[in-house]
Amino acid sequence: MTFTSTGGPILNFSATIRHTPRASLIDLRGRLTFFEVGVLRENISRLLGEGKKHIVLNLSGLQYLDSSGIGELARMYVMVLKSGGEMKVVGLSRNVEEVLKVTHLYQVFPEFPDEEAALKSFPSSEADKSSGNT
Repeated sequence: MTFTSTGGPILNFSATIRHTPRASLIDLRGRLTFFEVGVLRENISRLLGEGKKHIVLNLSGLQYLDSSGIGELARMYVMVLKSGGEMKVVGLSRNVEEVLKVTHLYQVFPEFPDEEAALKSFPSSEADKSSGNT
């Protein structure tokens, strides 16, 4: 998805949302910079407004992250926690992982090796309990 604004830059960023019984997964692709952070903020705010408080960010498609992107990830993490939710990350590329280490955010974001491990770390949903799945 390419977002454009009148007279503004073409944004090379997309956030695709998928839902599971345990959590919402957001696949981030492209560059997360000052111009794109609003897209991520709107998506997470909407999920929280819908009562979807367990979120997994899949960063495997994220090519670049600047200081605005870093700041927005930290703000979104705090926003999710304050709403009573949890946010976890998977798919850290070497570049993104290095940025998170340098900024010490690596210690803040719960990172998992893959989506399955991240999803299993959330408590079972009511749907899982009623169907007998764990």
